[in-house]
Amino acid sequence: MNHDLRERLRLTRRVETPWSDDPARGIGGARVDELLGRWADGYDWGVHERRIRELPWVTVRARGTELRAIHQRAADPAAPAVVLLHGWPDSVLRFERVLPLLTDVHVVVPALPGFPFAPPLTTPGMSAGRIAVVVADALDELGYPRYTVSGGDVGGTVAEILAAAHPDRVAALHLTNVSPQRAATADPAKLPPDAVAYLGRAAQWFRAEGGYIAEQSTRPNTLAVALGDSPAGLLAWLAEKLEAWSGESAFTPDEILTWVTAYWVSGTIGSSFATYTEPCALPERVDTPTVLSLFPQDIKPAPRGYAEDFLNVREYVEHPAGGHFAAWEQPEAFADDLRLAVRLAEAGVRAVGR
Repeated sequence: MNHDLRERLRLTRRVETPWSDDPARGIGGARVDELLGRWADGYDWGVHERRIRELPWVTVRARGTELRAIHQRAADPAAPAVVLLHGWPDSVLRFERVLPLLTDVHVVVPALPGFPFAPPLTTPGMSAGRIAVVVADALDELGYPRYTVSGGDVGGTVAEILAAAHPDRVAALHLTNVSPQRAATADPAKLPPDAVAYLGRAAQWFRAEGGYIAEQSTRPNTLAVALGDSPAGLLAWLAEKLEAWSGESAFTPDEILTWVTAYWVSGTIGSSFATYTEPCALPERVDTPTVLSLFPQDIKPAPRGYAEDFLNVREYVEHPAGGHFAAWEQPEAFADDLRLAVRLAEAGVRAVGR
């Protein structure tokens, strides 16, 4: 770990508030101190960096944008292809535990523009819609004319846009959430009662928990200075979400620190706000056959009646454990659901062939 980071950690000024021990007011002071202590003394980024570097990385140029991706090829050249799209506040590391379970398919895991492990993002305009264009072109460059797309959070929004724009390429979808932006356009008069109740819960969640969205979408420059210059600030901002949005004991301290250090060393916390800041239009409906996986500790698990207003839901799978980072928390369950989507894709190909 570089000298600058260690020195910043050593000089951290502890900040106390009257609510430091109230989990409803954000990450607790004692937890921050624990993680900062480990980060400063005992945590070895080099071990994790070497492991990450050894993943099968490729770089593809698409529409004037360089896209880096993990590209794990199956032994069979004719194997189906799957594309895994991460969200915020994570990175391709969301899928690290599921990669060994998917050796029989070709797997592409793009580092989404603006996020850790991606080339630096220096120009505006990188919305979820723009990312979908870049990903589609990159997959074409890699030689995949047809594939199954899996996504959650930002990656789920990109997946929905990609599927609607390229029904000839996206054979099936696997999502862990309905795009949260849909709540703003949903018409309660056209929804079943469980979906209307869900909109009420989503609105309440936003009032109680959505402050980070307001700040990241409206004042990214200001927030980037605060988090990009302070490792303690960055740790508090990200670790709060990693722990609050996941199942119990989903991350060890070193795993949290690895996900946070990826943001620190790449300097991407500010650019990771792009999909919050840049507007994009969602398709009214996506007709691609879809598997929707629901994990109970996720932010806002949607009922089937709500999802079906926007998606062609063929399989709706509710799991007993797991949260926002399902591929990391419950890799076997995630892989099983992804395979359901691959089977939907293969069935569609056979139907077209007939």
